[in-house]
Amino acid sequence: MSSLLAVLVGGALGTGLRLGIDLLASPFSTLIINVVGAFTLGLLTARVWPRARPWVRAGLGPGLLGSFTTFSAFAVALVSLASSDEWMLGALYLVATLALGLGAAWAGLRAGSRKTDPR
Repeated sequence: MSSLLAVLVGGALGTGLRLGIDLLASPFSTLIINVVGAFTLGLLTARVWPRARPWVRAGLGPGLLGSFTTFSAFAVALVSLASSDEWMLGALYLVATLALGLGAAWAGLRAGSRKTDPR
């Protein structure tokens, strides 16, 4: 039950954060959100998850970051660009989202591993 409550609270916070960034950083807000979310999830996975209680992992992972990052908004942004004949910008957006998202997740995992393993 505590994991369910943590997901609900984290989901509300993540949705609010996403809306705030959407209002401030449109039209590239989804790219920014997904890159920040990928880095943060990588960092948490490497640094926090090994010692965290299950409800903390549920609240921060599927709750906060699950509602903060979004594939559906990414898909809508791509379709919107494609339907307005912005194919090159859409292709750049797709490549940038994948490359930056994967790079951010890798950087987050590396950053988290260095903090927990001082070698």
